[in-house]
Amino acid sequence: MPTLFIYLGLRFFFYSNDHEPIHVHVSSGDQEAKFRVVPEIELIENNGLKPREIRLSIMAIEENREIIIERWNEYFKNND
Repeated sequence: MPTLFIYLGLRFFFYSNDHEPIHVHVSSGDQEAKFRVVPEIELIENNGLKPREIRLSIMAIEENREIIIERWNEYFKNND
């Protein structure tokens, strides 16, 4: 599970066997949510993150969207 970054205690990552569309997982302790990054940022699934954590996650994804996309493409291109 490559970790992309940690922001205010939220860990942003993807699983090594993930699939398109480009998305990112966010965890806080045992809680996790999944966000689509392309074409637009969208909450796909929430398993326990609080509303405040969801808002912080969306803000962090917006600020780091290009990095997330770049890291996704680099990782999955090298692991085909």
